[in-house]
Amino acid sequence: MSRSQLAPGVEVVAVPGRGLAVRTPEGEFLSVRTRGADEEALLSLLSGAAGTPADEEQGRVMRAFEEAGYLADGPPSPKWPAARRNVRLLGDPVLTEPLAAQLTALGARPRTGPAAAPGASPGGLEDLLREDPAAVVWCLDGPVPDGLWDAADRLPAHGVAWLRCHREGRQAYVEPLAAAPGDVTSAHVRARRLAATPAHRELAAYWSGPRACGAPAGPTPPAAGLLAALLADDLLRWAADAPEETGLPARRRIRRVDLRTLTVTEHPVLPVPAVAPMPQTTSAAGKNG
Repeated sequence: MSRSQLAPGVEVVAVPGRGLAVRTPEGEFLSVRTRGADEEALLSLLSGAAGTPADEEQGRVMRAFEEAGYLADGPPSPKWPAARRNVRLLGDPVLTEPLAAQLTALGARPRTGPAAAPGASPGGLEDLLREDPAAVVWCLDGPVPDGLWDAADRLPAHGVAWLRCHREGRQAYVEPLAAAPGDVTSAHVRARRLAATPAHRELAAYWSGPRACGAPAGPTPPAAGLLAALLADDLLRWAADAPEETGLPARRRIRRVDLRTLTVTEHPVLPVPAVAPMPQTTSAAGKNG
């Protein structure tokens, strides 16, 4: 058998008087019918110890684990490939600094750019592509000003991954990673959010300002760390071409983070089709006149 170690998130426990049980990645417990197989030997095999099943019953159990998808296909953690290590970070240090630390620990080479002030002009595409980044991540500790991310939305068409997050009051939004033409851009997210709420006028006004704000509501260090972890994980999975986990596809989801409780909720989001131009018509009066 080519593999025996358990897949990440799968565990096997010996239950007194009841034999072995599997704890699945979803947290469910399933009984294992070992029949005459030696349970201690099975636990050793499933822990990745060198060796092969000693008898037919051990082989039967191991095949059942493999067919159920409970055995690891390869290394437990994806590695960051050298060709995609150059990651450019833009935005506010309260978010980019913990993200840079996590990316460095994972094997990337993040470069931090200046913070984007609320009234800043949109960065040009040529500036964003400077120094040939594999990915650009832009994090704002506040709402996104109109037009700020328009140029960055064109990055996937140039082979550069595009990921972003921002804060609105006590909620933060981690938008889907866009890595190819046809993926979800920031403009698509804004259009979908406006279409999904009856308060679309208020939301549009909130984005464009002006507005009065109360006491500072920025992310605490644990909240900033959570946002950085979500972004870093999305980037690592893209860089390593890791398979999708269960749930919504990473490129078709937006995540809302409650900064008070650190609760993360996922919502599906799709690209917005281009609007066909209105056909040019000539009135009968124009033809005759």
